[in-house]
Amino acid sequence: MKTSAVEMSDLTRSVLSVPPLCRRGDFAIDRDQNIRLLAHLRAGGVSTFMYGGNANLYNMAPSEFVRFCELVQEIAQSGDWIIPSVGSDYGKSADQLAFLRGQPFPTAMLLPNRFPATPSGVATGIRKLADIYGKPLIAYVKDDGYVEAADLGRLMADGAICAIKYAIVRKDPAEDPFLDALLSQVQRERVISGIGERPAITHLRRFGLAAFTSGSVCVAPRLSTALLKALQRGDDREAERIRALFLPLEDLRDKHSPLRVLHAAVAAAGIAETGPLLPFLSNIEAGPALSAIETEARRLREQDKAMPLAAE
Repeated sequence: MKTSAVEMSDLTRSVLSVPPLCRRGDFAIDRDQNIRLLAHLRAGGVSTFMYGGNANLYNMAPSEFVRFCELVQEIAQSGDWIIPSVGSDYGKSADQLAFLRGQPFPTAMLLPNRFPATPSGVATGIRKLADIYGKPLIAYVKDDGYVEAADLGRLMADGAICAIKYAIVRKDPAEDPFLDALLSQVQRERVISGIGERPAITHLRRFGLAAFTSGSVCVAPRLSTALLKALQRGDDREAERIRALFLPLEDLRDKHSPLRVLHAAVAAAGIAETGPLLPFLSNIEAGPALSAIETEARRLREQDKAMPLAAE
């Protein structure tokens, strides 16, 4: 498992997968099913695993967070980069990072807290949390007005953050004044497209971002890896072809909940039993929505099986 400081090359070596966290019927973390999911991702060329929103760490108890961190270290392999997330509120983050300070993870991502929060308060909080951790954090920017671009630039320059997951949804991802402002403050190689395959081509081509995160990579890791490799070698036609394969499942995720749909899709595709979602979330358990998810998840997995593994 990677324990060294985060370098820009780490951000581009793999799609940054954002997997669900598999649980048993009693809500306990399911070791065996999480091993299955990571093995599936590795077989598709993925080596970076960012546990955050899709893993529902928002609702994880601080006491369980300790066991979670122990488990992911136990099941990690030598080439893996595991990124835990903390938060989203300041107090929970501070306690989690005090624990993580003694752990080998080189960074952690701070989940965005939408309320109560102010931009200057978020900037101050990130700085204080990095001091508690003793290592730089990954900032997660999901909404306009959450934190100012200039503050992120100062945090980056001072070593409080090592990367930014950028995930503000735009009707047209090519038109993004905040992203333009952000890239005037920080190295674009330190900014990760954080909304999956849909805007990845625009973010990497138009804005020069380093790489992208993905949830649907958990269903189709070969395809998602091939998309990243196509972008890295400048093959936009192939990148567009692959991206189109993800859109039916991504449409369902946008319609019904990115997290809940992915949780159902991984199970429906036969990759791993994801189990129940921790409250305050609930599973998609029946009806037309689940039927559509099952259809698209299985279709995407079959397309993934037909895709040759991308060359290094």
